[in-house]
Amino acid sequence: AKDYELRQYETAKWVSTVIRGETQKEAMRQGFWKLFHYIQGKNEKEMKIDMTVPVTCLVKSGCTDFKISFFVPLEHQDCPPQPTDADVFIEERKAAALFVRSFGGFASPEKYTEEADTLARILRNRGQPFHEDFFYTAGYDSPFKLFNRHNEVWYFKK
Repeated sequence: AKDYELRQYETAKWVSTVIRGETQKEAMRQGFWKLFHYIQGKNEKEMKIDMTVPVTCLVKSGCTDFKISFFVPLEHQDCPPQPTDADVFIEERKAAALFVRSFGGFASPEKYTEEADTLARILRNRGQPFHEDFFYTAGYDSPFKLFNRHNEVWYFKK
């Protein structure tokens, strides 16, 4: 469809942290830095790991806990170094079909919510079953990139 796509993602490992009781913007900031320290060597092997995209944030309806995640690079998927920060963990996300809506510009939490609401409305109108109680935000660009930015919201297909 022109206003969203359906993607199939394979099982993969992500490095994640959960930030509780903050605004989404502040949770993203805190979570990003915890994960950035992990890839800069705050792990059992003191190994630097390449930054990957997207950076995701799990947003649950009516909840102030936000899970921020970096994709583990392909060369570390089999055996990612374990985090030394107790708040950072490796998780395996199972293969899944996702409805994805892409948009440009600098994405604020409000913009992500607006795009997620738009995608949810489109999916309901087309009779597409999806998990409505949560969505992921996905950011692909450094904060220093000014033009041609790429952002997404993801809903899991039922």
